Amino acid sequence: MVEVLKEQIYNVPLRNTKRAPRWKRCNVAVKDIRAYLVRHMKSENIKLDSSINEKVWERGSQKPPAQIRIRAMKFEDGQVQAELAEE
Repeated sequence: MVEVLKEQIYNVPLRNTKRAPRWKRCNVAVKDIRAYLVRHMKSENIKLDSSINEKVWERGSQKPPAQIRIRAMKFEDGQVQAELAEE
């Protein structure tokens, strides 16, 4: 069994997606979430749960949320699994 090394809840800002064309903003938001986790969890192997994707795409491709709360867990093998943090 793989042991959890680090578990953290992050409030990822997504307001910077306005730099992208309107029709690409949710695509950019998902890439920004992945980049944020690479930077903060110090790992390239990131697995995003489908609940994150559903939350980002909830209002369509043009209106991602301004921020999103994510629970990220880093395991011994370097893999990071991220899911939507319950309120």
